[in-house]
Amino acid sequence: MHTKKALVNELQALGISPGDKLLVHSSYKAVGQFEGGPVGLVQALMSYFNEGLLILPTHTWGKINQENPLFDPATEPACVGILPNIFMAQAGVLRSLHPTHSVAAFGAGAESFVAGEELIDTPCGRQGCWGKLLDMEAKILFLGATLKSNTFIHGVEEWNDIPKRLTDERELLQIKLPTGIIQSPQHRHIGDVSQHYDKLYEPFIAHQLIRQGSIGKASSSVIEAKPVYELVSALLRREPDLFTDDQAIPVSWY
Repeated sequence: MHTKKALVNELQALGISPGDKLLVHSSYKAVGQFEGGPVGLVQALMSYFNEGLLILPTHTWGKINQENPLFDPATEPACVGILPNIFMAQAGVLRSLHPTHSVAAFGAGAESFVAGEELIDTPCGRQGCWGKLLDMEAKILFLGATLKSNTFIHGVEEWNDIPKRLTDERELLQIKLPTGIIQSPQHRHIGDVSQHYDKLYEPFIAHQLIRQGSIGKASSSVIEAKPVYELVSALLRREPDLFTDDQAIPVSWY
């Protein structure tokens, strides 16, 4: 049985401090048994970040679309695992209003972090939460997850205007607010280039941009948003179609 005390030691070994701003991509199944189950793990993470900002993706792109256009942030479940769904139900956690790529946040600055997502019309707008990760120099933890789940890289591609990543037309989506329903036309991702994001491991290791360890039974790693943005942007300027295949990135490029 994995314990809260062990979790604290593992987070510290990964270079994660209670005052950090941290986004977590997660696989609870990979962790193994944790005291209190998945709820216990979520609450342990919230307790650790008593001075910082804890963020989990609560994406709904798997269900919210042109045929099912209404996003209700109060009730719509996330399509990215059990921990995000438990997290956004905890007291003090705030969910952003993006209809397909929302996040939930807890801690210092959570309200300002999630604010304004209803104004974003792309999955990872530069002025939205994913861009704010860059501005605040956040860390990103892959807790039993791989770089294939790295939504931040979708943002890097979007901010570098990589062609054929977003639809030209916008789907007519909606957001349910306490005051009524608002319209939220959205460009959507084309294809699934994220399946090739794990080709970034070698460049990250070469530039010492990734720290690896474990949480419970889960192989885990941490990256920092700003240096990752800078390296990936440089690679994309050299090859905009970098993530359209699984070919290794030539060492000479980085």
